[in-house]
Amino acid sequence: MTEKLKCALIYDFDGTLAEGDCPEHGLMPALGVNDFPAFWREVKAHAKEDDGDEILSYMGTLAAKANATHSDELSVENLMKHGKTIPLFPGVNAWFARINKWAQEHNLLLEHYILSSGLDAMIRGTAIGNEFRDIYACKYHYSPDGKKALWPAQAINYTTKTQFLFRINKGIHNSWDNAAVNEFIEQEERDIQFRHMIYFGDGDTDIPAMKMIRFQGGFSLAVFDQKKWSNPETQQKVGKLIAEERANYVVPASYEEGSQLDVTVKGLLQLFSRKR
Repeated sequence: MTEKLKCALIYDFDGTLAEGDCPEHGLMPALGVNDFPAFWREVKAHAKEDDGDEILSYMGTLAAKANATHSDELSVENLMKHGKTIPLFPGVNAWFARINKWAQEHNLLLEHYILSSGLDAMIRGTAIGNEFRDIYACKYHYSPDGKKALWPAQAINYTTKTQFLFRINKGIHNSWDNAAVNEFIEQEERDIQFRHMIYFGDGDTDIPAMKMIRFQGGFSLAVFDQKKWSNPETQQKVGKLIAEERANYVVPASYEEGSQLDVTVKGLLQLFSRKR
């Protein structure tokens, strides 16, 4: 039997595997934030005022609200606790074991990755937090007792996501080793070829990653929340991803067996196997 072909399934989190903006589930109410649109307007205002990065602004605004009330809600322990409350899309809980089994039967080795602007510890606290080879998401640096978020240790925005695609490509399983990620490695000697990657995303923060995966020979799936399909903004966003050649396929965010997403992913994996 030929050696198993290694493939990567790379997921955004908020709006891709889970419903909505994940900090809104548990964390923000615990910090006294109940007007979510007002919070995001404040984040955007800070970013504009500072001429800064919106993800850093969102992390900083959360930290400022926690520190103003001496709250430890941003500790890793509490973030993982809030992660347990995040609602996942249909079929997500069973998806990983099922698609891994299917891949094994087709002589494929799957690795799953998260590439998200969400909070690392919240993602790890979900029911699927242990399903991923690596989770690349936003993190804080903490006080010695681990309770106070002092500053962002890692912030992932729409363009920095592409850096982590190269880390996956080269088999670099950390965020800090910049020498390794910039080291020249012949394409065919890299750990996972871009042409054997599928990227799952739902919106603007995924566009550069989607585009790069497509450009390098892999595939991008734009997923959407079926509950929001009647919303003109959702339809407009999906139409834009197609019109601007960001996504190869658009599918509802249902990971159940026999769903459009399930059939599409299996078809692409069979294509990878056939063309190796």
